[in-house]
Amino acid sequence: MIPLYAYRDDTCDPRKCTVKKLARRGLLRIATSIAKIPRQTLLLDPTAEQAVSPADQNLPSITALDCSWEVLDTGAVASWRNRRALPFLVAANPVNFGRPFRLTSVEALAATLYIIGEKEQAHDILAPFGWGLRFLEVNADPLEDYSQAKDSAEVVALQALYM
Repeated sequence: MIPLYAYRDDTCDPRKCTVKKLARRGLLRIATSIAKIPRQTLLLDPTAEQAVSPADQNLPSITALDCSWEVLDTGAVASWRNRRALPFLVAANPVNFGRPFRLTSVEALAATLYIIGEKEQAHDILAPFGWGLRFLEVNADPLEDYSQAKDSAEVVALQALYM
């Protein structure tokens, strides 16, 4: 099982926060400061130039940035070596259902786990949410294709088929 982390800055509604629910269940650890995030982690950052791919499977952990993108200081993470963006996927959460690139943190973490070959862990972290497993159903084809790619460039090429 890959350790999961989230940087959380308390800018979102705590009642709807998927990260807090995962933390309460012991499935994730929350960092309240960027300095507390493990430096070798695979950092999910939508501004990253590389996409998540199966080539990232040997990284020791995965970290989501669970915060408002309007207030995040992207300079604080720009120098991190293992920053990755997610390829095209569609949200299944009730707030953004059917909208591309509007994933909750749990959806982003689950997608990453699935792509790097940790499909069972992806299922496990989505299970506590009534809509969670629907994410895997809605994105079954692209997730499976991305998980068969060899690297980031191939994932980016595959995403063009779904956009």
